[in-house]
Amino acid sequence: MKRATFTGDVGYTIDDTRYAYQYTDKTPKAAPNVVYIVLDDLGFAQLGCYGSSISTPNIDRLAGEGLRYNNFHTTAICSATRASLLTGMNHHTAGICAVVEHMTGCDNGIGHLHRDCATLAEILHEYDYSSYAVGKWHLTDVSETTEAGPFDNWPLGKGFDKYYGFLHAQMDQFHPRLFQDNQPVEQPKSVEEGYHFSEDIVDKAINYVYHQKAVYPEKPFFLYVAFGAMHTPHHAPKEYIDRYKGKFDEGWDVLRQQWFERQKTLGIIPEDARLTPRNEFVKPWDELTEKQKKTAARYMEAFAGMLTHTDEQIGRLLDFLRDRGELDNTIVVLISDNGASAEGGTEGTFNNFRKLSASRGDAGKVDPDLEADYVLERLDEIGGPNAFNHYPIGWANLGNTPFPWYKIWTYSGGVKDPMIVRYPKLVKDPGAIRTQYHHVSDITPTVLDIIGVQKPEHIKGVHQRPFQGTSFKYTLEQGDAGDQKHVQYYEMLGNRAIYKDGWKAIVNHSRNASGGEFADDVWELYHVAEDYSESENVAEQYPDKVQELERAWLIEAAKAGVFPMFNGTMYGSKESAVKMYTSMRRRERFDTYENLIEPVDLIRALQSDLTSHSHVFRAEIERTSIEEKGTIFSSGNRFGGHSLYILQNRLKFTYNYGAEQFFTITSGELRDGTLHVEYRQKIREDGSAHIELYLEGERVGEIVVPEINGFVDFVTTIGADKQTPVAYEDYESPFVFEGRIRRVAIYVAGHEATLSEELEAYFKAD
Repeated sequence: MKRATFTGDVGYTIDDTRYAYQYTDKTPKAAPNVVYIVLDDLGFAQLGCYGSSISTPNIDRLAGEGLRYNNFHTTAICSATRASLLTGMNHHTAGICAVVEHMTGCDNGIGHLHRDCATLAEILHEYDYSSYAVGKWHLTDVSETTEAGPFDNWPLGKGFDKYYGFLHAQMDQFHPRLFQDNQPVEQPKSVEEGYHFSEDIVDKAINYVYHQKAVYPEKPFFLYVAFGAMHTPHHAPKEYIDRYKGKFDEGWDVLRQQWFERQKTLGIIPEDARLTPRNEFVKPWDELTEKQKKTAARYMEAFAGMLTHTDEQIGRLLDFLRDRGELDNTIVVLISDNGASAEGGTEGTFNNFRKLSASRGDAGKVDPDLEADYVLERLDEIGGPNAFNHYPIGWANLGNTPFPWYKIWTYSGGVKDPMIVRYPKLVKDPGAIRTQYHHVSDITPTVLDIIGVQKPEHIKGVHQRPFQGTSFKYTLEQGDAGDQKHVQYYEMLGNRAIYKDGWKAIVNHSRNASGGEFADDVWELYHVAEDYSESENVAEQYPDKVQELERAWLIEAAKAGVFPMFNGTMYGSKESAVKMYTSMRRRERFDTYENLIEPVDLIRALQSDLTSHSHVFRAEIERTSIEEKGTIFSSGNRFGGHSLYILQNRLKFTYNYGAEQFFTITSGELRDGTLHVEYRQKIREDGSAHIELYLEGERVGEIVVPEINGFVDFVTTIGADKQTPVAYEDYESPFVFEGRIRRVAIYVAGHEATLSEELEAYFKAD
C-alpha cells in the first residue's frame, strides 16, 4: 500500500502552494498473507492425517494441499510455545519460562514478552500489514488483565490491530470470559442459542478479514487464530460427541497399536519406528472395571467430538479464504502448542477444578470405583456446559503415539507435535512429509524469509534482538534437503533436554521433584536419528556423548537465559525470591469509597483466587426495599468459588466446592436501609477453610469447608455474578444487585502490615 509524503512548497494559500509528493511502498510486491492456527494440548497422533481415527477432514485437506512435518518441536507448554512462535525467539529469552503465571523475578520470567523480542504482528506492521488475533492469548501477567489495564502487553499492545478472545489459560468454551480489543464483552448469544467459543472466534476472524479486504484489497494481513481446543474442558455440541459413541470402547491399548500401524501406512513415522511401551502411569485397559471403561470411553468421545467440531471451524475459515481468492496467496501454518496432556489423571475428571471431597474418600485420594459411580450419573453431561471435563491419562498416551510422556515433559511426547504448512507458490509436492528437524522458534523467521523482508533493527524505538530461530523455507522447496538446524535446548519446570545432530539427551526432573536436587538428576540418551520414538536409552553405551550433550545444554541454556529454573512444579516454587517477586506484583488490598453505579469486574486484579486464600470482605450496602436482591460479591463460576448475596430478604454466603457440595450460611430476615455486611475466611493448616458471616458487626453463622478448591481462573465481581453462577441452585447469572453498594474493602492475607490490628490478629491466630 503506497504512502504519500509531501515534498512540494507550501504557499500562503492553497492556490500559492506548489504540490509534489514522494510515493513509497513499504509492502513487498505480491506479499502473501499469513495465517497461524494454534491448537492447544493436541498430541502428535490425534489428527487424522497423523494417524488417528478421529475425523479431521479439513485439516487433512490442508495437509494434502501442503506439507506435514514429523520432526517439528515445541516447548512442551502453552505460553512458552506462543512466545516462541510469535517472536522467533527461545521462550526464556522472550521472557516466558513456562506459563505466563510463572514469574521468576529475572529476565526469563517477567510475565510478558520483552519489548526487544517483537511479535510477528509488530514486525509486519513495519511493512504495512494488517494484523488480527482471535482466541487464547495467555501472554500477559494476570495482574494486568483488568478493565483498567495496563494494556501494554495485551494483543493490541503487541502489534495487533484487533483482538477477540480470552486472555488467560483454560476457559469454559460455552461461557468464556471474553475481551474485544482492550475491553471485556459479553458473548453474542447464549448456549441455548448455540454458542461455542470456537465458532465465535472464527466468525470474528472472517469478519476482520472480510472488512479489511473490502476496504484495502491490496493490503496483506496476518491472522493469528489460537483455539481453546483441545485444552480442557473438552467442550463440544452434543451431536458432535454422540458421533463417536462406541468408537473408543476397545480401549487405549488396542487403539494405540492401531494408530501406530496407521501412522506407518501414512508414512508420518519411519517404517523402522518402534512403539514405546504403555506409559508407567497408565492402567492396562483390561484391568479397568466395566464402569471405568464406560466413563473413560465417554471422556474420549467428548475429546474427539471437540476435535471434529474444531476441524469444521478451521474448514469454514479456509473455505472463506478460498472463496475470496486469498488462500493460495496465504502462508498457512497449523501447529499444536505441546503434546497431549496428562492433567486428567488416571481416572479423568468431570470437573477439572474439583478436588475429592471428604464424603468420597480421603482428600487427594481417588477411589476409582466411587469416581466411576459419580461420573456415570452424569455421563451425558460430559462435554456439555455443566462439565469441565478432561480425559484419563491413557488417552493422552494414545494421543502421543508412538512416544512416551506428555505435555510439560521434554520427551517427544511433550515437544514433538504436528505442523502443517500450506503455501502453493513454493510447495511443488503437496501432500508430502518433511523430516527435517525444526522448532517453533523457526516459524516466524521462515515467514519473513518467504516474504523477503528482514526484522527491523528498531521497532517502536526499541533495539531488537536478532532471531534465534532458523528459517525452514528450504524445506518447502527441497524435500530431501539436509537439516539446517543442528542444536536446540529444552527446559520446562526443571525437565531438560537437548538435541544435537541426531542425538538427544533428556532429564526427567519431574520424577525427582518431590525434594530431589538437580544434582541428583540422571541424563538419558537417545540416538533419535535412528530411534525415532525415543524407545531405547543408550546412555550407558555412550557416556562420552552424554557428557558432550550435557555440556552443550549448559552452553545453550546460558545463551538463552534459562536460569534460574523452577524445581519441577507447575503451580509454585519453594524459592523465597520467587515468592517475594510475585507477592510484590499482587494487589492484596482493594478499597472503593465511591458508590458503585454498576458491577465492577476485578478479573484478576487481586492476582490470586480468593477461594484458596485467607481474606476478609466488607461492604456497606443500601436497600430502599426489602424486595431488593442480588449478588454483593462473587469469585468463581459454576465449577467452584464463593458468593455473597441477598435472596428472599436474607443474607447468604455459599461456598461451591467443585460443583459437588455447597456450604451455605444464611442470616435471618433483613431490614431495608443501610447495612454493613462482612464475611471472613481463614485457611487452616489442615487445608480446610473456616468461614464466618457478619451482619452489622454481629456474627450470624459459620461453616467449615473440609478442603478448599484449587486454582481456578476466577471471575471476581462486585455487584454481580458474571460468567456462570457460583450458587447456581439459588440464582442465574448475572444476578445483579438491585440495591446500591456504597463501599467495599477486601483484604487478602499476605499484606498484614497494612491491616488493622483486629484483622492482623485474625490472620495470624491459630
